[in-house]
Amino acid sequence: MSNRTIPGLEGQQFNGEQTQYLEGFFAGVAQRGFSFADLGPVAPAQSRANLEDQTAEERMKREEHPLDSYYRLAENALHNAAPDKEDTFRFKWNGLFFLTPVKDAYMARLRIPGGVLKSYQLRELAKAAKELTSGYIQITTRANLQIRLIQPKDAPEFLSRIQGCGLHTRGAGADNIRNITCNPTAGVDAKELIDTLPFAREIGHQILNNREFYNLPRKFNIAFDGGGLVGSVEDTNDLGARAVKVGDEVFFRIAVGGATGHKSFARDIGVLVEPAKIVAVLLAMVRVYIANGDRTDRKRARLKHLLEKMSFEEYLAETETLLGWKLNRTTDGVDTPRAEFAHSHVGVYPQKQDGLHYIGAGVPVGQITAKQLERLADLSDHFGSGEVRLTVWQNLILPNIPTAFVQTVSKSLVQMGLPIKSSPLSTGVIACTGSRYCKFAQADTKGAALALIKHLEKRVPLDQPVNIHFTGCPNSCAQHYMGDIGLLGTKVRGEDGYHIFLGGGFGSNQALGRQVFSGIPAEEVPQLIEKVLKGYLRRREGTESFQNFANRHDLNTLQAIFTNDE
Repeated sequence: MSNRTIPGLEGQQFNGEQTQYLEGFFAGVAQRGFSFADLGPVAPAQSRANLEDQTAEERMKREEHPLDSYYRLAENALHNAAPDKEDTFRFKWNGLFFLTPVKDAYMARLRIPGGVLKSYQLRELAKAAKELTSGYIQITTRANLQIRLIQPKDAPEFLSRIQGCGLHTRGAGADNIRNITCNPTAGVDAKELIDTLPFAREIGHQILNNREFYNLPRKFNIAFDGGGLVGSVEDTNDLGARAVKVGDEVFFRIAVGGATGHKSFARDIGVLVEPAKIVAVLLAMVRVYIANGDRTDRKRARLKHLLEKMSFEEYLAETETLLGWKLNRTTDGVDTPRAEFAHSHVGVYPQKQDGLHYIGAGVPVGQITAKQLERLADLSDHFGSGEVRLTVWQNLILPNIPTAFVQTVSKSLVQMGLPIKSSPLSTGVIACTGSRYCKFAQADTKGAALALIKHLEKRVPLDQPVNIHFTGCPNSCAQHYMGDIGLLGTKVRGEDGYHIFLGGGFGSNQALGRQVFSGIPAEEVPQLIEKVLKGYLRRREGTESFQNFANRHDLNTLQAIFTNDE
């Protein structure tokens, strides 16, 4: 405790005797393994910005920690009352997002580490969705679920049901670490280097149970990638840990600062971390962000922005100070090939476990019904291991299906509207919530995505995958910059429209899409994308990918090719 500074109380400094007593008291408490980290409303790792310069949101968090605001939610429920502006912000810490002015109800986002759900959880979610909401459920691009149109009077009951089946909503929005993602085939993929699901679960529990991680300067994403057939798009996260092999050993490389909505992929920070230490290292890196992130400007508060002011070496030095040991630095370019496209999980695949398969099913633009959740629970219980996994591509996987049941399960999935045949087009289309339920969205992205799939499926015979990402606003929840084709919602003469980006990619094909068309009315988008794809098929070299084709031409040439009616 010799390095600890004991502050005064309410502006009055402690005298020498008081300071000596408190130092002894805290030293004794620490020696017994106790901590006061979870008792106060403010996280121990504080921003270095002056309090008077901080944003209104930071003031709200200081005045009452949002996790202490549940009583407000309960009071509103008694009168079915909408939250005021400040409570709308606070309630996001319980995973509730009030949808006004689009709808006068909440959307709930869950925490599902690794995207793994048990059959009993699926049934309870389906029941809650039917009884307390509109039944509208969507799979998100963080292998998560969102459930919409919860009335204020039903919000406490909904949260109680979620917690009752072993799930959580805490920290699912606002200035928190969002759902932890990893490979959806972790533990069953024959090609993986390491099973990442235990790491996702461990860090998820650490976050859930430590109030320190509920006061970040802004949102934060973490992902693990263990190699194998199905990637986790870890390079789009604030922190991405990717397994690599060095000789006979597996390590994690760490990339930092990903935020594709801000045109930034995560960059390798130059360390190799043993699997046993990876959770501790990542959490230390989060703590450095908590202490140094900008709390005066929410538009420049992400980790990406901090790394524009703080060098990698400075960031690592502070991380090492918190850890108490040195990280293994490397500049040797150790690497392992990555999964290259989104469609590799739809279909039937053998697992590393003999006699078992995982079956990937497409969920058009991530929309799924309560009835489908119930039927998935039945399938997983009767023919699998009682487990369903969500993916960052808004699709799902049923693992551990014995060979004898593969045909039965496959047929059942198709009958319930979840195709298992990988389509070069439809299984690579993802869309954010859109203007039907999101106040930020400028266009009905899910409706437009479904219309595009219907228009193109029989008109454009693609022979290799093309990923198409619809996002409704610059927040880019559907990551339009990293799609082969990305569409960003806008208004064109007061109606839905899109800016169109081409040539994005991720992993080994990492690239930001370039804007080729601007302000295209929504009703014209299907015909234009048809021309784009037909122009690509007509002019490509051999089996050239769409991304390579788009990126070897300048914008004027692309516009000329794609507006040609031939």
